[in-house]
Amino acid sequence: MRDVVAASRPFSWINTAYPFAAGYLLATGGRVDALFVVGTLYFLIPYNLLMYGINDVFDYESDLRNPRKGGIEGALVPRDQAKIAHRRILWAAALTNVPFLAWLLLQGDLAANVTLGVVVFLVVAYSAPVLRFKERAFVDSFTSAMHFLGPLLYALVLLDVPLNGPSVWPVLVAFLLWGAASQAFGAVQDVTADREAGLGSVATVVGARATVVLAFLAYLVAAAVLALLPWPGNLAAILPIPYALNVARFRTITDDDAPRANAGWRTFLWLNLVTGFLVTMLLIAMNL
Repeated sequence: MRDVVAASRPFSWINTAYPFAAGYLLATGGRVDALFVVGTLYFLIPYNLLMYGINDVFDYESDLRNPRKGGIEGALVPRDQAKIAHRRILWAAALTNVPFLAWLLLQGDLAANVTLGVVVFLVVAYSAPVLRFKERAFVDSFTSAMHFLGPLLYALVLLDVPLNGPSVWPVLVAFLLWGAASQAFGAVQDVTADREAGLGSVATVVGARATVVLAFLAYLVAAAVLALLPWPGNLAAILPIPYALNVARFRTITDDDAPRANAGWRTFLWLNLVTGFLVTMLLIAMNL
C-alpha cells in the first residue's frame, strides 16, 4: 500500500483536483452535489495514481539513474522489489479508476464523455509503452499540460459552459501555456538521466538552455493572455511572472549541468501552493 500511495505523489494531488472543483463551483454558483464530490475525489487520487503510477512503472530505468527520484518528485522502489510493486501499482490504478470513470460517464452527455475520454487517454499515452507521448518533443509538453487543464476543461464541458466566453478562453489558453512551460522546464533537470536511459523529451531534443528560454517565453505569453480577462480577473496576469523569474535564473544552463535545474523545480513545487492560494483569493473576490 505504501508503494501505491507514493506512486500517486500525494504532494501533487491538489494540482488536478483543484481545477475541476474550482471550475465546477464557478459554473454552478457554488453547488455541491454528488457529481462535484465524485469528480473532485476522482481527480484527487485515482487520476493521479493513473498518471504518476504508469509513469513510475515505465520510466523505472531512467528513474534509477535520476538522483531526484525517491521522494515527493517520484517514487522509486528497490530493484529486487520492483516487479511486484509495479504490478501492484498498475492493478491499483485500474481498480480505482474504472468505477469512478464508469459513474462519471453515466452522468455526462456525449461532449463531456468524449472530453473525459481524451483527458484520460492522454494521461495513459504520456507514459505507456508504444505511445510514449513523453518522448515526442513538444507533444510531451502539450500532453502534460492537458493533464492539469483537462480536469477544468471537463468540468466546463460537463456543465455546458461556452468555452469561447471572455472569462473562459483566456484562462484555458494561459493554463495550457503554463502547463507546457512547466513540463518543459521540468524536463531540463532530467536531460542527463533521460539520455543515459535512451529516452527523449523536448529538453533532450532542443537542449537545456533553449528549453529554459521556451519555458520563460511561454510563461510571459500566459501572463499576457490573462491580462485580457475582464476586471478583476486580469489581476491573474501577475501569477505566471514568478514562474518566469524562477526559470530565468537558469538561462545560462548547459546540458552538462542540467541537473542543477532541480533547484528551480523544487521552487516550482512550492510556487504552486502559493499560486493556488492567490487564485482562490481572486476567485472569492470575483464572486463577492
